[in-house]
Amino acid sequence: MKTALIVIDVQKIYTDPDSEMFCEDSKATVTRINNLIENFRKNGSPIYYVRHVHKLDGSDTGHLFDFDGEAEEDFNFKEGSSEVEYDGALIRAEDSIEFVKTRYSAFANSKLNEQLKEDGVKRVVICGFMTNFCCESTARNALDFDYYVDFIIDATGTPGTENMDENEIRKVVGELMESGFARVLSTDEYIH
Repeated sequence: MKTALIVIDVQKIYTDPDSEMFCEDSKATVTRINNLIENFRKNGSPIYYVRHVHKLDGSDTGHLFDFDGEAEEDFNFKEGSSEVEYDGALIRAEDSIEFVKTRYSAFANSKLNEQLKEDGVKRVVICGFMTNFCCESTARNALDFDYYVDFIIDATGTPGTENMDENEIRKVVGELMESGFARVLSTDEYIH
């Protein structure tokens, strides 16, 4: 079964310690993502990179930063900013394809689904940032598009919330994914 790795939002907004969205485990998370990338390269399997980027005027944000009818004036992921750049430690496979998205799911407002179908992909492997937003949304959409989904839980990261840290969110999201959306595995379990 043709399997593809989807590397979601490994961007400086999550890996820069000065960012308000810094993920404390980001260095180790990027290392695990790189292990997956190396495994896919070794096997000759496709890798798709996804970045979240918005126009400077915010005209493509939809309701992402507008939860109650009043959009935030200052929003993240602005094109040209350093926060949307890939983390410098991320391995970039030469023959990979990149998609830019403006929503949580990598399938929304992108050609990802069309490319996967064209490439004959049947199973997707999800990793990247954030566990409980873009990774989870992409995994749920992937199932709706009839892909088999592997969610590599320790190769996802999140800054957490006011009430839950990164590991607690990984545990909750892993439980939700495993209950009917995806196989949930660690990086080591997936590679070995």
